[in-house]
This record gives sequence, C-alpha cells and structure tokens, in this order.
Amino acid sequence: MTDHTMEEKRNHAVLVGLHASSLSQEENASDATLEELEALLETAGGVCVGSVLQNRETPEARTFIGEGKVAEVAALVQAQGADLVVFDNELSPSQQRVLTEEVGAQVIDRAGLILDIFAQRARTKEGRLQVELAQYKYLLPRLTGMWGHLVRQTASGGKSPIGTRGPGETQLETDRRHIRRKIAKLTEDLEEVRRIRAVQRDRREKNDIPVVAIVGYTNAGKSTLLNALTHAGIPARNRLFDTLDTTTRTLEISDTCTVLISDTVGFIRKLPHHLVEAFKATLEELAYADLILHVIDASNPEWREQAEVVEALIRQLGAEATPRLEVFNKSDIYVGEIRPHGEDIVSISAKTGEGLDQLLAMIGKRLDTGFYRVTLSVPYDKGGVVDMLYREAKVESVEYGQTIQVVAVCGEKTVGQVREYVIDGWQPSKEFWED
Repeated sequence: MTDHTMEEKRNHAVLVGLHASSLSQEENASDATLEELEALLETAGGVCVGSVLQNRETPEARTFIGEGKVAEVAALVQAQGADLVVFDNELSPSQQRVLTEEVGAQVIDRAGLILDIFAQRARTKEGRLQVELAQYKYLLPRLTGMWGHLVRQTASGGKSPIGTRGPGETQLETDRRHIRRKIAKLTEDLEEVRRIRAVQRDRREKNDIPVVAIVGYTNAGKSTLLNALTHAGIPARNRLFDTLDTTTRTLEISDTCTVLISDTVGFIRKLPHHLVEAFKATLEELAYADLILHVIDASNPEWREQAEVVEALIRQLGAEATPRLEVFNKSDIYVGEIRPHGEDIVSISAKTGEGLDQLLAMIGKRLDTGFYRVTLSVPYDKGGVVDMLYREAKVESVEYGQTIQVVAVCGEKTVGQVREYVIDGWQPSKEFWED
C-alpha cells in the first residue's frame, strides 16, 4: 500500500472551539486548547484542515456556537473537503445531532476523540475493558441520532413516515437494552479487576514493599523515566497517550530499600469523566501508593496549567494526602533562566540521565525507613521461619551448617515476627545489621 493511499484514508477535520464568559475555564476553548486538540487529532490518525474559535457570551442551546458560525463551519467543511468536525468543548447529544446535519460532516467532541484514541491504544484485557465501558457510557445517550435516517425519510419534517416508527423505536430500545447489559457486564468484570488488585495490594503491604506511582500530563515523559530507572523497555514515543496500560517494575534504591514503581495513563485537560470512572480500577492505585512522582514537562510553556490539571485529578481520585515529589523532566531542553527548585522538587532529563541519581536519593530518603538487614542462626527444628522470610522479606542468602544461616532484608513487622528466633534480649538496630 502506498503512502498516497494511506494519506487518502486519513480523516480531514475542521476544529471548532467556543470561548464564552458564562463557561468555566475548564469548559472553555482557547488557542492553546485548540492546538492540543490538533495534536490529539494527529494522534488519532486525522489531519487538521482548518480551525474556528468562536467568542460569545453564552453557548447557544441548539447549535452551541450559533447559526451564523455553523454556516461558516459548513462552508469551511465544503471548501476543504472535510469529513469530520471536532469540537473542543463538550456537546450534548442533541447538539451533536443537529450540528452533524447542518455542517454536512460527522461531528464529535473532544471526549469522543479521546475515547477513539484510547480504543486504538488499549492492549491488555484490563485496558480494553476500561475503554469499552467508557465508550458504551458515552454512546448510550447518543443512540437516538443513529436513527435519524428514519426521520429524514419524511417530507413533512418532524415525524417518521407511517410504517417506520414502530420498528425504528423498537430497534432503538433493543439497542439501549443491549448496551445497558454490556455496561453491567463490563462493570462486573472491572469489579473483579479491582478485587484482584486489592489482593495484590494486601500482599505487597504484608511483604513491606513500598509502592511508587508515576503520574503526569500526557507526553510529560513518564514511560521514558520508568525505562531510565528500571530498563523496563516500554515503547516511549513523542506522542499523546502513548501508554494506556499500567506497567509495574521493581526498582532497587539501596541495599535495604526495594520498591515497586508503576507508570500510569497520562492526564489531559477535559479528560472525559466516563474515562476517569472506567480507569478508576487502575488509577485508584494512586491512593494506595506510598509516594507519587508527579512528572512535569519543564520544556512546555504551559507546564503550570498542565500540573494543575494533574493535581485536580489526583484530588478527584482521593490521593491528595499521598506524599509526592515534583519531577521536572526534559531539563535538557528547558528554556527558563532558573529551574524550579525546592524541598520536594527535582529537575531531571529522563532522556539524558541528568538528575536521576538525585531523584533516586530523594525516593530513598522518603521510603528507606524501618528496614533492616538481619543475620539469623535458625535451629533446624525452627526451619519454618525460613519459609516465612521467603514470603515476607528479601532473602539474600541461606547457608546450611550446624544451623541455618539466613541473611535477609525485612521491615518492622517481619523483625517482630523473627524476634523469638534470635538470642534473648536482642534489639533490632539498623546500624548494627547493615554491612
């Protein structure tokens, strides 16, 4: 297949945004959000052939942007041969239906575009479940528009012709019931995912393994950072939402501190609430993490706005109390005079490796507490303690002689459990047990 043929298959889209004084900053469109929308469109495989930013006091109930602007968009669609119009703002199902008819091309909003990207990118079973659930919830109120062809058959403009109303409505209700059944089944499947994650969390807590979660705006460099720290081998490309499926790796900070570090899906402005709900099975890990690394793209002029979007979602997910470090990435291409600095702030370049040692030291300072390297001489009749250490500690060596010599790194809870196997009066001392 030639590149020319591939190019012909791409959707050609006109981007539309509304800035209204009655809307909140989050709901409004701007030159910056339209630029981001264009990047999203390219990520989805489309190409922008024009954009329109409308300013008015309030959105128009029927068409959102007003009849005059709709006519302008329709003319642009025709002139550019566009087959898609993407709104930066959220549209109601009825507005989407009216606009599709009046501009002569398929109309979707930012949420629909992001859902399409997520559907393309989800690889694991869990990721696909989450995206499918979000898509069905988005689709359900918009089903009516799919039966618009029945209305358009009439010349009287309003009612469907005799003989088509019953079957159309029957099919619509059938589709609605089908989608509601699918939503119920997907919700049930995701509850099972949450249950499994809860079991895994209990096991980690039992084993005294701290968890670090990497969060950040999409394309801030989270996957590149995880690769740099753990050699995870995750594809890390310079594009939005490149990683949807959570990857967890072991990271050894020091001899007495090993953590589990997880990459998470990137956040973005106006992330569809259906997606946030669907991805809660994954994102709720943030609330249980011992430390959050908030990765910020220091090279982006809008990093403050992006960081606030991430902070708002962290609060929404109930993880605002979790300790965090602000990791300013891409410092190799930072253009400011003074780099961000502070007690819980570190500047790095995941690409070049700059600042990673300082980041590891800061993680260790936060998490390397209460762990001990212990050397035990266990009598053979007490051999069960060795099995317990394999389950609940990091066993470094086991030698069998007159007794079983075990060297292990363990947390406070495990130290308490092994106390009875050590000489009377022994008091754990981190300094004493370290090499």
